[in-house]
Amino acid sequence: MSEQEAEQSDRQKYEFKKVIEKLDEYEGSGTQLVSIYVPGGTRISEVQAHVTQEHSEASNIKSKQTRTNVQDALSSIKSRLQYYEEAPENGMVLFSGAIDAGGGQTDMVTEVLESPPDPIESFRYHCDSHFLTEPLEYMLADKGLYGLVVLDRREANVGWLKGKRVEPVKSASSLVPGKQRKGGQSAQRFARLRLEAIDNFYQEVAGMADELFVPERHEMDGILVGGPSPTKDEFLDGDYLHHELQDLVLGKFDVSYTDESGLHDLVDNASEVLADAEIMEDKNLMETFFRQLHEGEEATYGFGATRQNLMMGSVETLLLSEDLRQDVVVADCDACTNTTYELVDRRHATPDAVDCEDCGETVEVTEEDREDVIEHLMAIAEQRGTETAFISTDFEKGEQLHDAFGGIAGILRYSTGV
Repeated sequence: MSEQEAEQSDRQKYEFKKVIEKLDEYEGSGTQLVSIYVPGGTRISEVQAHVTQEHSEASNIKSKQTRTNVQDALSSIKSRLQYYEEAPENGMVLFSGAIDAGGGQTDMVTEVLESPPDPIESFRYHCDSHFLTEPLEYMLADKGLYGLVVLDRREANVGWLKGKRVEPVKSASSLVPGKQRKGGQSAQRFARLRLEAIDNFYQEVAGMADELFVPERHEMDGILVGGPSPTKDEFLDGDYLHHELQDLVLGKFDVSYTDESGLHDLVDNASEVLADAEIMEDKNLMETFFRQLHEGEEATYGFGATRQNLMMGSVETLLLSEDLRQDVVVADCDACTNTTYELVDRRHATPDAVDCEDCGETVEVTEEDREDVIEHLMAIAEQRGTETAFISTDFEKGEQLHDAFGGIAGILRYSTGV
């Protein structure tokens, strides 16, 4: 996938995620919210026939309110379908229903999502008090599944690397005695008991790994094993793992710790193997950003400075947190003709007015002056030939981007002093 295609995919995922989050907030007073999943290539006449049949069967619903709302939702969907002859290549999803607007009132909403990230495999009709968004959420989940094992002769941890998220699952502590033998034992007997304890511990670790990984072996992209030498070598060379898992081992790596933090170290140390994994792309970008921030001058952060650098065309890569949920109010001041930009949490109402950043005059604003801050910045980035990367918060530096830098930063082409 080219960088342009990857960026387009990230943007599509963000737009889908935003719609899904909005749909998840909606609730119907009964089973009156309709979700329809249509596979690619399906003739729309077939979907319309199914909707017509469901509309007819809805007349049997006992509750008058629910009956009316379901039929209205199906009528809304049918009216949207008339603009299509065939479902797009990856399919389409239609949502419609009367949602609770408070105070006993309802609002009718209808959303059509075309060409989801992954193909829709089968037709599905669902009617409930919430929209069915789980299949789409699964499509948007980070791809890539790696098994992780870290061990020494004292302890071991087993877990997953799922997309960009390291997930510890199982741990074990060993009963392997230290190298010093206790009084009264011969050196040979002590050595034999110690080797037996090591072997038993390796079998226990392999048992944890087998239990976790074997059921998912056909879905996994590989297994990474970490620990000090010779522990990890003994473990792998001893064929303790299930034979099908042995074939999935991508490499063994030195790690200093074998507790849960060791799983993160393992992912870091396996960076070359994971070069194509999403988490490494994010980590590399954030390492470049922090290096420029501390050692150079080719980094920017925060909405105001990053936007200014974007306008100047000096941003090479725009970094946006995947968890950024803010809007921007764009207010044009009549007094000094300058524009003020004020960030607003997406959950908060639009302010009635803002103070001009240049002259201090009060500027009235309306809902029309508000837009998604990510779409606002990405529009500028596209005009200036700037790449955009969405950064996960599932690792430390990605979390720092969101918490310490407001979820907005940039790697610059050259220093601007802004």
